[in-house]
Amino acid sequence: MANSDGVLLVMASGFPHYREYLLASIAQRGGPVWLFETEQPSWQTPYIAGSTVVDVFDPEEVVAAARKLAARTPVRGVISYHEAVIEAAARVAAELGLPGPAPEAVTAVRDKPTTRRLLDRAGIRQPRHALVATPEEAAAAAGRIGFPLVAKPRGLGASQGVVKVAGEAELGWAVGVSRTARQSGMRGHDEVLLEQFLAGPEISVDAAVYDGEYLPYLIARKRLGGEPYFEETGHVVLADEPLLRDADLLRLLADTHQALGYTHGTTHTEVKLTSEGYALIEVNGRLGGDLIPYLGLLANGVDSGVVAADLALGVRPDVTAHGAGAVGIRFLYPPETCVARGVEMPEPDPEAGLLASVAVAAPGTPLILPPDGAIARYGFLIARGRTAEECDEVLDRAERAARFEGDPPHAAREPVSV
Repeated sequence: MANSDGVLLVMASGFPHYREYLLASIAQRGGPVWLFETEQPSWQTPYIAGSTVVDVFDPEEVVAAARKLAARTPVRGVISYHEAVIEAAARVAAELGLPGPAPEAVTAVRDKPTTRRLLDRAGIRQPRHALVATPEEAAAAAGRIGFPLVAKPRGLGASQGVVKVAGEAELGWAVGVSRTARQSGMRGHDEVLLEQFLAGPEISVDAAVYDGEYLPYLIARKRLGGEPYFEETGHVVLADEPLLRDADLLRLLADTHQALGYTHGTTHTEVKLTSEGYALIEVNGRLGGDLIPYLGLLANGVDSGVVAADLALGVRPDVTAHGAGAVGIRFLYPPETCVARGVEMPEPDPEAGLLASVAVAAPGTPLILPPDGAIARYGFLIARGRTAEECDEVLDRAERAARFEGDPPHAAREPVSV
């Protein structure tokens, strides 16, 4: 049991390659951490005072477990950075009278049609859109929206089931991909959201929201690949990001959070930079994934784990950025769905700008590319440079030095190598 001052409750810890740094920062900042997880902790042990094994995807079970924990020791705050768990975390915070986003606000950002409806009401610029359930509805909506468009599930994450639709011939297939996509802990829906495809670069903005005050501190410039899917192949963070001083962007972001009723917590918002101005793509009620918060820590010194802990404890976080240059990440994918047989990554060379080189697929790991899956990376690289272009040069060299071998899922063909 933790000490008499109580514990900071973290719900779902994620994969160590992508989330361990956050749990470490939260534990250092927030004091004793109690973990709710679906299985007994392993790598998490150094950072926690104790844990409860519970189905973190079941809000009723989680609330009941939180009540039992609070009866034994004070719970000082609640954090979840797992997309499928943020609704349950908001319910726990409300149940225990702790700081956090309103459960209704988290539901509004988790359900994409609800997000769209609330932003339309507030006059926020976003893609034209329609929720469809039948082929006839899809065809009619596509006629109103126009091609190209995007089909996406109404409540999943990580771009699972998101497909670009170039024309009418692909519409039925794309809607089927979106409708049948599934993710652990998230409910599937028969309805599919169709949206106008907006051309232009995409950014993500990580921010703290404290008592209604929107405090952005990290912008990542997204790299996409694998059309017609939206695989995130990398991100670049600039230490001194000029967009964080852009009045139009900041107004859009603040107005968006106000429209959604999201007044306290962390958010990760995606925005398109179009020829006609900024357009809101979606808001996620959590910290960014893909190691984006870690890139931010390396680039501008703001520790997102500390930010999340402060918000959970009701403290206004310090999001003052400092530093210079850029930090980027590159994710490495096989050319096709396969089972990993061997991965060789180049050695990190900080003096040459290569800060990290990590294999994430052990031999025997299935790597399933869209539309069938979303966990298909065999490694990632992190680089530092004076500019985004210099980061890309370092990452290009390192990617050429990486080696991957994989076997087809049913092993009837030659091994896959890159």
